[in-house]
Amino acid sequence: MLTPPTLLRDRISQLIFPRIGSNMMPTISVEDDAPRIEALMEKYPIGGLCLFNGDRIRTPQTLTRLQSMSRFPLLVGTDMERGLGQQLKGATVFPHAMAFQATEEEAEANLEASARAAAREALAAGLHISFSPVADINSNPANPIIATRAFGTTPETVSSLVSAYIRGCKHEGLFSTAKHFPGHGDTDVDSHEVLPVVKRPRKEIEDLELVPFKQAIQEGVSLMMTAHVSYPTLDESGIEATRSAPILRDLLRKDMGFRGAVISDSLLMEGAGQREEHPGTRAAALIEAGVDILLDVGDVPAVVDYLEEAVTSGKLDESLIDAALDRVWGLKVRFAARFGKGAFIDPSLAQPLSAIGHEENKKLADRLASDAIQIAIGDDATLRLRPPGPGQKGPICFLIRPHTTYSDPTQAPLEVAFLNEFINGTYVEITPECEDDDLHPLIDLAASHSDVIVAVIVKPAAWHRFGLLPFQRQFVRDLVDQGNVWLAAMGSPLVLAEFQDVKAGICVYSDVEPSMKAFVRFLSARKTDSEAGSNHSNLP
Repeated sequence: MLTPPTLLRDRISQLIFPRIGSNMMPTISVEDDAPRIEALMEKYPIGGLCLFNGDRIRTPQTLTRLQSMSRFPLLVGTDMERGLGQQLKGATVFPHAMAFQATEEEAEANLEASARAAAREALAAGLHISFSPVADINSNPANPIIATRAFGTTPETVSSLVSAYIRGCKHEGLFSTAKHFPGHGDTDVDSHEVLPVVKRPRKEIEDLELVPFKQAIQEGVSLMMTAHVSYPTLDESGIEATRSAPILRDLLRKDMGFRGAVISDSLLMEGAGQREEHPGTRAAALIEAGVDILLDVGDVPAVVDYLEEAVTSGKLDESLIDAALDRVWGLKVRFAARFGKGAFIDPSLAQPLSAIGHEENKKLADRLASDAIQIAIGDDATLRLRPPGPGQKGPICFLIRPHTTYSDPTQAPLEVAFLNEFINGTYVEITPECEDDDLHPLIDLAASHSDVIVAVIVKPAAWHRFGLLPFQRQFVRDLVDQGNVWLAAMGSPLVLAEFQDVKAGICVYSDVEPSMKAFVRFLSARKTDSEAGSNHSNLP
């Protein structure tokens, strides 16, 4: 039986989940960040961790060591919308969420299978919470942060797939988190940078944005993550949902009946509050609003010390701390009841270490990536790559990256797969650092190849707007004007609408390794007889 803390400082500390590791510059691995967490835990027995940038071998060992040092079991969660490989190198990576709806009648079964596989890998690594699924509807094409992270553009599609993801996690024993309540899909700015505002009438929010969250509650989701977004029609004060009692206590708890734990989105995001505000003041406001878990707290000592003084002085009702602790502790009790309390220190009691990056999981990811590819422009029956003409080389592939200023653990090179398959081809990467002088010769280079393939990475990422940069857009236009371009969206299909005159428009929905390999397999299947005869497939 797990015994909860009794001291006020300890109870407050249980509500705080700081990050360990980071993918943002300057990056730091879980292992290199562990000494900081060890020192922190000596005085502040935090309730859990928000994990970034680990690997399949060392991270489970690091988490076991931290659990053995902690006075109370730690709940470890991570953002694994694309599988555990999104945060642990060597674990399985799955395509972005929007890819699943592209598998049509198999979408729910495919997603549930991938969620189960990802859950097994997470449990084997010593994790307990997936900060997924995204229950937002991609209802605003201008949205810079949701896009392919959403399962679709309608409440029906998103609701059915949210249910499938939650079922998969529940089956294996991993806690899931529906996010970002009450809906981030209609925003047109990134809450990592500023506070977005959704001005939809309340009735529209209820009929659209809230539908998948209601379905998540019905399915038994364990946590609900708040949105750092303002909804004036839900709370006329205009304050962000994360610190809005009318949204969290009245709407979510009373009206919608959610009984699980409410967790904030990262409190390092600009949308979470002004930098000059004392982090303790903000934390107290969040707890009063109905938040149970303070995620990604930057200054843990300042927050704990402030909250302790606020309770002692009567500025903050102690019953709010206790209510939040009950929900956090309830998750720990549920995990221990299923796997035994020893599973916090020894994850193999939940899943064997061999589950991480299991070959069957990777085969599943490869199949899903292939099944998701859709032709948006062109005729599948007639689309064929041309054999090289006199003096020509095979196809040339341009990969265009709008951003290279952050570390993406799921980033995968297209180059190896493409050149292995098209040994007479050429590969060129266009990054933000390219100059105009670098691009002009590439237009002429493209003309000396049989076909021109342009793959563009158009996906959301924290603190980065997605979409082609102006000079990259012009480069694609110049290639298209020259003719015979196959344009592939390695993410949002919206980019295809800008270039309707391409020979082929292909939506891959993701840029993870399985999706890039699937795209090359797609191209290989469209070789002409003469081309196919000169180069057998090298892909698995």
